[in-house]
Amino acid sequence: MGEEAVHRAPGTSVRLRLTLSYAGFLVLAGGLLLAVVWVFLLRYVPEVIRSAQGVPGPDAGVGRPAEFVPNRSDLQRAFVPKAAAMLALLLALGLLGGWLLAGRMLAPLTRITQATRLAADGSLSHRVRLPGRRDEFRELADSFDAMLARLEGHLAEQQRFAANASHELRTPLAITQTLLEVARHDPPRDPGELLDRLHAVNARAIDLTEALLVLSRADQGAFTREPVDLSLLVEEATETLLPLAEARGVTIDSCADLTPVVGSPTLLLQLTTNLLHNAIVHNVPEHGTVRVTTAVGPGTAVLTVENTGDVLTPELVATLPEPFQRGTDRIRTDHAGVGLGLAIVSSITRVHGGSLDIVPRPAGGLRITVQLPTQPPRAAA
Repeated sequence: MGEEAVHRAPGTSVRLRLTLSYAGFLVLAGGLLLAVVWVFLLRYVPEVIRSAQGVPGPDAGVGRPAEFVPNRSDLQRAFVPKAAAMLALLLALGLLGGWLLAGRMLAPLTRITQATRLAADGSLSHRVRLPGRRDEFRELADSFDAMLARLEGHLAEQQRFAANASHELRTPLAITQTLLEVARHDPPRDPGELLDRLHAVNARAIDLTEALLVLSRADQGAFTREPVDLSLLVEEATETLLPLAEARGVTIDSCADLTPVVGSPTLLLQLTTNLLHNAIVHNVPEHGTVRVTTAVGPGTAVLTVENTGDVLTPELVATLPEPFQRGTDRIRTDHAGVGLGLAIVSSITRVHGGSLDIVPRPAGGLRITVQLPTQPPRAAA
């Protein structure tokens, strides 16, 4: 399961630290302003002020006191208490305003933290959905919402896949158990027929298990990347499946040019083989065709597989890359597969940083296009 939470010693909150920072900055600015007043004003006022040559001013008269002119000490006694009171007021305003402003600024972070805790408890259906214009907090919230959506979709896909895999694996086991029960309760029955059926069911279970392992390996992306020529993989897959195509009356038309990519030769061969196998099996009963081409585009290698077959709706085609989907029905034939062919193709394409496009042909059948980068993805590099 997940790692245990890290235990940390308690510390001051970010809101308190921001409040102290705001208040400290405000007091510092006030102190610098008062220092400017002292440096550029008070220090030019003399300590002792005398009237010029002792001559009284023109307005001085008999019985009138001489005009009061404050010196530096007088200004300091009047200025310092007021300055100290103003600094104290700035400190109080800085603490109160900083606390309110920090709380307002950190409110989105509080919502994100609450959403993170809900996600840590296993809830993936909630979203932060911060209102307002885009800023750093909104970008973080939007990224977190996108991550939750991907995790929720991935989890739902895994649960659906596990349920389908359990159902598919249970079927051959149930058939095997039934055949064994028949053999035990009906000893005179010909064992050859039972053995043939057991062999077929066991082979299907093995194919399903191997397909699940390939799909798991592809999903994990645990493979070594090396230069691969898709045209050689197409030739190898064509030679392997040519007997199956001839037995079903399907013609394979291959036009494979030199197409270098970077990836796993084993997985890319599995991808090519699955596409070609599906195109042969899901075809018209007689005189069907399969066309395989490879080409090089700007920074991409393109593999295209087209086949004749039944006319398919776009809604049905959209479900084909899902596990255990078998086209227009789920009837198992001699080469119907286990329903993981295109799911494996989709997974291999994704871990190689490519794209998969499945389009129904108007005359029937499918056109499947796989685009793979000629250079390894940045994440893998």
